[in-house]
Amino acid sequence: MADSIVSEKAERIRDVIRYIERFKDALVVIYIDEELLDSNIFLSHIKDICLIHEVGLKVIVVPGASKRIDQVLTDANLKWTIHNNSRITSPEAMPLIKMAAFDVSNQIMTALAGEKKTAVIGNWVRARSKGIIDGFDYGTSGEIDKLQTDSIKTVLDNGFIPIFPCIGWSLTGKPYNISSIELSKQIAVHLKADKLFFLVPNAKITTDSFIIPETIGRSLENTIPAMNLEEVDDFLKENKSIIENVNYRSLVYKIISLLNLAKDACKEGVTRVHILNGSVNGSVPCEIFSDFGSGTMIYSNNYGKIRPMTYDDIGTVISLMQPFVDKGILLPRTKESFSSQYQHYIVYELDGAIRACASLIPYEDNQMEIAGVTVDKNYSHIGIGPKLIQCLIDKAVSREAKSVFLLTTQTSDWFEKFGFTEDDISTIPAKRRELWTSQRGSKVMRKYL
Repeated sequence: MADSIVSEKAERIRDVIRYIERFKDALVVIYIDEELLDSNIFLSHIKDICLIHEVGLKVIVVPGASKRIDQVLTDANLKWTIHNNSRITSPEAMPLIKMAAFDVSNQIMTALAGEKKTAVIGNWVRARSKGIIDGFDYGTSGEIDKLQTDSIKTVLDNGFIPIFPCIGWSLTGKPYNISSIELSKQIAVHLKADKLFFLVPNAKITTDSFIIPETIGRSLENTIPAMNLEEVDDFLKENKSIIENVNYRSLVYKIISLLNLAKDACKEGVTRVHILNGSVNGSVPCEIFSDFGSGTMIYSNNYGKIRPMTYDDIGTVISLMQPFVDKGILLPRTKESFSSQYQHYIVYELDGAIRACASLIPYEDNQMEIAGVTVDKNYSHIGIGPKLIQCLIDKAVSREAKSVFLLTTQTSDWFEKFGFTEDDISTIPAKRRELWTSQRGSKVMRKYL
């Protein structure tokens, strides 16, 4: 038991080291929701931001300022409305909006200074008026026209942390109020960020608030750890009726808005977008330095993939299988036996680490065997196994196999979900039947193609 605990700790440490190496010099844009600025967890998030900066990541911070702007305008008895997620005010409100935006940015800068990090608040955003759309005048509300990317990169290269207030300026110096969330997305797109974080309190995509399609993998807590763009579309389609009946100020509405922004960001070149529960201490480093992190990651490619096994993978795959060998679920494999079999295997690679494997072995009479199906127990809940099985079934079909079979002692129920039914041992090829023993008593499961 003690050895097992040490092994699990070692694997977590290896993951952290692997991610530090992977994301050294990577650019991370972090949107911090305004509700977090006055929370008791705010300084913990600042410490974590400093931590990831310390290990070599480049960081940009975009704080939300809506709450502070609301307060300032209310104190001044100035009215405003919200239209299509834009704040509509009179021109005399703009100096107060600008003051509130910079107050919030100064709060971030002061907190970073407390951790001995140098931050810079800049006017790197050129904006233009939204103008009149469909007959509606958006007044002081603006949209991003251009970012001074060269200046931002210089600040980053000098080791500073840029902070962006939600204000943009026209070519003539006229200020406009812009959306902090939209600004964070545009910064990530223009600078080709490796990661965009939306740090929002209680932002969890769970079965409590949403319908999660069966095809999307879930965590043990029934949250979604990751979705590709196709899965995001499936999720939004499945939840269309929920979306249509929620208030625009609700958390559900905000999460849906973030998913749409995340999808657009990925389509425009951002590698990964993460929706994080800002109410959880440590959510930022946990998301960066582990495979599943603490929130929901949206990605376009190159996160989880199935590929052919190579000779260099043998040692890793043997280690992956060992816990299942110890439980009697799998037969022992050696490096020597794998040397002649690895070409039949596929592996599932998650951010460069092998987390699952399976093989498809051809026999006479157009039969093929699925064998060695192994999924790391820490990743068994996110749908890797079904993807491997479907991949092998598709391969068997492409090779014109009549059926696929497998032998199992403890997982027959799981394979029934894929259309496998119990068959007699006499139906499998003679060469494979020679390896079967009554002592082990494996069941034969078969699927006709």
